[in-house]
Amino acid sequence: MKITRIFAHQVDLPLHETTYKWSGGKSVTVFDSTVVGVETDTGIIGYGEVCPLGPFYLPAYADGVRAGLRELGPHLIGEDPRELMKLNHRMDAALKGHPYVKSGIDIACWDILGKATGLPVCVLMGGRFGEAIRLYRAISQEDPETMAAKVAGYRAEGYTRFQLKVGGDPDVDIARIRTVRNILQPTDRLVADANTGWVQHEAVRVCRAVRDLDVYIEQPCLTYDECLAVRRQTDHPFVLDENVDSLDLLLRARADLAMDVVNLKISKLGGLTRTKQARDLCVSMGIAMTLEDSWGGDITTAAIAHLAHSTPEPFRFTSTDFNSYVTVSTAEGAPRRVNGFMAASDQAGLGIRPKLDVLGKMVCEIR
Repeated sequence: MKITRIFAHQVDLPLHETTYKWSGGKSVTVFDSTVVGVETDTGIIGYGEVCPLGPFYLPAYADGVRAGLRELGPHLIGEDPRELMKLNHRMDAALKGHPYVKSGIDIACWDILGKATGLPVCVLMGGRFGEAIRLYRAISQEDPETMAAKVAGYRAEGYTRFQLKVGGDPDVDIARIRTVRNILQPTDRLVADANTGWVQHEAVRVCRAVRDLDVYIEQPCLTYDECLAVRRQTDHPFVLDENVDSLDLLLRARADLAMDVVNLKISKLGGLTRTKQARDLCVSMGIAMTLEDSWGGDITTAAIAHLAHSTPEPFRFTSTDFNSYVTVSTAEGAPRRVNGFMAASDQAGLGIRPKLDVLGKMVCEIR
């Protein structure tokens, strides 16, 4: 089997809540997503998706995905998409860095492998653990009362995991955390996610002010060393996210006891192949994970579901269903939330069928 064509579609994904806000005044109203297709000489086509959280969150931006595909694609024509590690080595040799560009191709090749073997991606990635995947809901940064009201609404829909966007004024953030925690049940989980937004002394102050509450602290500061300093001054469960971009960092963080949970984002690591490596390492080290991506629609959600469902349940802290946040559906067969849970498809590959009328014309094609 050989790759004969790589192509891409650009899709706008507006939000149901109109705006998503997080630390530093950052916000997005419409997400710019790239759906990647990889076609083979057997007629099998696999699909992936890459959707950065704007150009100001991670070193990734939407136009960069399409530009990177034009640069990378010609080097992959003629390669066997089923040989995933070999393909990743080829991508790394042809394009230094830019893992988010490679992610859509890698996901599409897993979809091809599943279709070629007749197996769901989660089975190929290790097997299906459990019946469903518990989801979290990210709560956009607002005043404390508004955020609490949104949490209450989503809790009524079945969510029991909440990722509260903080990382602003420490006094307001303390009020946000207290107000939301007070309306939750003891069995609910609350993560205060600063998205690198606090200076180190602010993060320490917030942690001390909410010392009596059951709350996880996520990525309080910009650098790993700052986060580690905060970690050493709090007894709250601690989550790392933005800094985790390699196996080396995971090993360093484990040696430093820098985290209790880690967020693994598929596109940040370069696709399902690299994320599976990180996932398996975390399982071997006893570290629980949030398995997700930066953002996306139906295809990203399907990839997240297969990654999460193939992860042993004790190490699955949570995941998310990005397709429930947006107003546009790009594929049939994608996972759908049911009472705060979702499940990976039992169909071959990712189990999705792109809606070509929604995807529109191609913006990139390599033969």
